[in-house]
Amino acid sequence: MLLLVVCRDRATAKWAAGPFDCGTRGWTVQRTCPLVVGPDNLPMITDVRSAAKNPAMAAFSALTHANNPESDALLDALDQALAGMDTDASDYIYQFLDVTLGDTPAGDKWRSIMGFVNYFPGRGHLMERAYLEGEAKGEAKGILRVLEVRGFVISDDIRERIATCTDLDRLSDWLDRAGTVERAEDLFAEEAESPVDGTPRPT
Repeated sequence: MLLLVVCRDRATAKWAAGPFDCGTRGWTVQRTCPLVVGPDNLPMITDVRSAAKNPAMAAFSALTHANNPESDALLDALDQALAGMDTDASDYIYQFLDVTLGDTPAGDKWRSIMGFVNYFPGRGHLMERAYLEGEAKGEAKGILRVLEVRGFVISDDIRERIATCTDLDRLSDWLDRAGTVERAEDLFAEEAESPVDGTPRPT
């Protein structure tokens, strides 16, 4: 078994190299010596040809040098290299870096150029956010269509309120009620007032 540790800073990389002993009363059961990849032992890959030859290594290079002011050149080279790769493989690397670069300047740069295929659900990356926004728009269209088919007059205010809502649970509730309300305005009747103090609920 190989333990790979990827670090962005030299101090953490030095510590992570270990060794780490596991045992009791002077008896060492296991000694772990991780393989550490960091800024000191993995060069910046800024050449497109080199990135295309070993895209996985280029991705790790992008991760380890995320704090380097020159990381934009590395990310641009990797992006160009991935453009010539198999779509599934390149999309996986795009999103691997979207998740692992996090809220860094390099992460912002990468998200400005990345493509969309979801391999990391639940992590709030760009594709997932776009997907959820699409889900909300689809729910809103369904609500409006039901009201229209039932012959209701839908005011601009109601249409905008439905179309701009991004709460999927609320939209699902509105969709359920769209088939039974007597007027379009009644869609919001149950949430018009707070049960505690009578103040309007936010939408």
